[in-house]
Amino acid sequence: MSETFPGWDGSTAAARALQIELARQVRLDDDFPELSVIAGLDVGFEEGGAITRAAAVLLDADTLEPLAERVARVDTCMPYIPGLLSFRELPALLAVLEQLPQQPDLVFVDGQGIAHPRRLGVAAHFGVASGLPSIGVAKTILTGVHDELGPEKGAQTPLRDKASGEVIGTLLRSKLRCRPLIVSPGHRVSLGTAAALVLRCVTRYRLPEPTRLADRLASRRG
Repeated sequence: MSETFPGWDGSTAAARALQIELARQVRLDDDFPELSVIAGLDVGFEEGGAITRAAAVLLDADTLEPLAERVARVDTCMPYIPGLLSFRELPALLAVLEQLPQQPDLVFVDGQGIAHPRRLGVAAHFGVASGLPSIGVAKTILTGVHDELGPEKGAQTPLRDKASGEVIGTLLRSKLRCRPLIVSPGHRVSLGTAAALVLRCVTRYRLPEPTRLADRLASRRG
């Protein structure tokens, strides 16, 4: 645990303080190579939550064809605490990343990036910890307010912090009249580029292919 979360004593107060510290390391500029190989990550749980199961799918960035998939299982290190999900999921995510046959140019993580009360959702925490460019693709809003969103595919509206008005993500309609996705940068990706890249990876489903395939693998048993 100390290797994954340096300086953390295991308390929730210290975890929140560490989030604030790590959020300062998040970079919101586009700093990634020409995309050749991308990855999708998601997490599920087994044995009543005792085991954290992380799934990773590696895809060709142009065709979105799967190239490899891996699953890592680790002991769950803490219970679910709202706002501290990354402390529960990150050890397994880093473990499955090590199993991939090559390092991806960009990682899509099922969860929040900076669209988080302390600007460090699981995608942002993963990005800082791994150093890899990352994007959070979430199914529900954790924090923030937004304007009305059009029903058409590709419709977007900013997600803003209620108090400061800071833009922390994008509501993106990935499919006609489907519930929108909450897209936010994790690390080394800008706000606008994050939404564009997610839309680029959408086929006929609501979720972009990297997280759709990872979600399917994370929920599979055996």
